[in-house]
Amino acid sequence: MARDSAEIGVFGGSGFYSLLEDVREVKVDTPYGPPSDSIFLAELAGRRVAFLPRHGRRHTIPPHRINYRANVWAFRSLGVAAVISPCAVGSLRRDFAPGDFVVSDQFVDRTTGRDQTFFDGPIVTHVSSAEIYDPTLRALALEAIRAHDIPVHDGGTMVVISGPRFSTKAESRWFSDAGFSIIGMTQYPEAYLCRELGMAVVNIALVTDYDVGLHTDTEPVSAAEVLEVFATNARRIQAVVVDLIGRLPADLGALGARDALGPTRGDGHVVTPEDIRLFETGL
Repeated sequence: MARDSAEIGVFGGSGFYSLLEDVREVKVDTPYGPPSDSIFLAELAGRRVAFLPRHGRRHTIPPHRINYRANVWAFRSLGVAAVISPCAVGSLRRDFAPGDFVVSDQFVDRTTGRDQTFFDGPIVTHVSSAEIYDPTLRALALEAIRAHDIPVHDGGTMVVISGPRFSTKAESRWFSDAGFSIIGMTQYPEAYLCRELGMAVVNIALVTDYDVGLHTDTEPVSAAEVLEVFATNARRIQAVVVDLIGRLPADLGALGARDALGPTRGDGHVVTPEDIRLFETGL
């Protein structure tokens, strides 16, 4: 494998790679502008891993300003086939407590104004998002989290809002009444874009707070509280990601993420000799 390449991508800050040896920083240009930061390459558990802090290494990019297309394209251009996408979330359920982990199985998009697809034409393409998160990666993530004795929920729907503001009480009650489990700001379009470029993706969500409308006796969430809980649990999420990387299958292509792009044409042809995939021509 080439030196400036990777098979596994992790959207995470410097805490994920600062303790690793022989970390190589590379800048990646994309057709969609610059990613959030340089990409940091390292070998971990015998695998080549790319780390990219989605908010920038100093957390200077708010969720609605992240260049999701550039970030995802950068991973794919390095050869990444599987993406681990941890994030902080609020809880919309009483039984999802701060400090718990959630391995999400669905999301609901409530964002606005974000560039959300690579397929802007001329090949009209519809990539299914029915099962957005890879089931094999989800099972392995659950194993890794349980191995560290961390309370974890197998599945949960994340509603994704634009941010940077938190929800009103009315919105929070609405989301909770709709049956959503957690609330975050970054999984859409990030996870879906991974699917569009044929990469398997898994989300590990760290619950930092109860969202404002869940309990009448709960104070409205603040950024300081979120950061405090996330910082307290940073070592746990780092340990889980490292453990998960060591559990990933040797053949990531066998996960089938690339195969899922087959019957996605929207012009009636489905598959033709001229249907050359975006990332195969653009990369």
